[in-house]
Amino acid sequence: MVKIPVFEVEQWMDEYELTPGVLNIAETCACSVSISELSELSSSSAGDSSQPASSIIDFSRPMTYGAILGSDELRRNIAGLYSEEGIDNASVAPEDVIVTQGAIAANHLVFYSLVGPGDHAVCVYPTYQQLYTIPETLGAEVSLWKLKAEDGYVPDVSELEKLLKSNTKMIVINNPNNPTGATIPADILTKIIKIARERNIIVFSDEVYRPLFHGSPGPPSALSLGYEKVVVTSSMSKAWALAGIRVGWATSLDKDIIKRIAIARDYTAISVSQLDDQVARFALSDAVRPALLKRNMELAQTNLALLDTFVQDHADVCSWVKPTAGTTALVRFARGDGQPVDDVAFCKDVLDKTKVMFVPAGLCFGHERDFRGYVRIGYVSDTEVLRQALKNLSAYVAENLK
Repeated sequence: MVKIPVFEVEQWMDEYELTPGVLNIAETCACSVSISELSELSSSSAGDSSQPASSIIDFSRPMTYGAILGSDELRRNIAGLYSEEGIDNASVAPEDVIVTQGAIAANHLVFYSLVGPGDHAVCVYPTYQQLYTIPETLGAEVSLWKLKAEDGYVPDVSELEKLLKSNTKMIVINNPNNPTGATIPADILTKIIKIARERNIIVFSDEVYRPLFHGSPGPPSALSLGYEKVVVTSSMSKAWALAGIRVGWATSLDKDIIKRIAIARDYTAISVSQLDDQVARFALSDAVRPALLKRNMELAQTNLALLDTFVQDHADVCSWVKPTAGTTALVRFARGDGQPVDDVAFCKDVLDKTKVMFVPAGLCFGHERDFRGYVRIGYVSDTEVLRQALKNLSAYVAENLK
């Protein structure tokens, strides 16, 4: 029997996010939209009357399994997200895309298809626990490529070269990064791809928070740098504010990688829900996508400014590397004497006394308490929820940490 470690962040969310009256700033999705809101966004983007919400889903369509790997229209819309950037030597086609039940399923399928006993993988750290735990449970050896606050959580390529082995099969990156909100710049990304190409190593890039770049347009997708052995995953959950439809995808220009993922997928899913597929392809259509992204980008920028003010106002007990993208921030809390808080006890006490919920990073993102005193805050919630949460947290900090 495979021994699977507890997925700490998911267990924490399951246990506490339904607490009565909770002010949830642990959630990592952009504030979710409804089908009706999608309809309204289509009108603002197209400049004409909105498409009725009831017409987004074809209720006359028989509920068969539908297209096994995702509808042609959805796969075409997903491919367009990458083709817009311009790809060296090739372009992303619908057949390069496989639709899955969220990015979490896509990530699992990538590992299940491509790594196993005798293989070695290098994974950025901290990151979503799945990205280093699953290859370990499949029998691969995993080396953690540790990101440092003093480097802005940007990976050091010289450290990567030291971690590589003769049997390194995969380099795993997360761009933008969860939980830090840091971005791997284009020049660093190019160096990673160059190293991988020289050694024939697969680059797996979890890009689920893309394209929520807060300032500049941000680096290109790893898929856009002309190396076939790149596989990228993403979903409708984070940047697109539609976690409830459970639609994600894996994309690669390597036909063998796509074939392997498709074979593995047959054992876990026949197709995604046909209702979900219809909603996802509507959201990523030319009529809706620009307005939906604009809505989520403005929300991220507004809310990040609120969180930045909070950190500055409490700089004696609170510190961070300000995120450049995504929806998450890694924030360190310390007592007046400079000693870090016990992040688990701190999160529980804050929730109990203020109804503010966030995630202890030492428990959920670290081996052997590497991030003691740190919490992950998901700040692209409803702005008023964040505002009230930070007000309550400010009062708690003044009473308990100063």
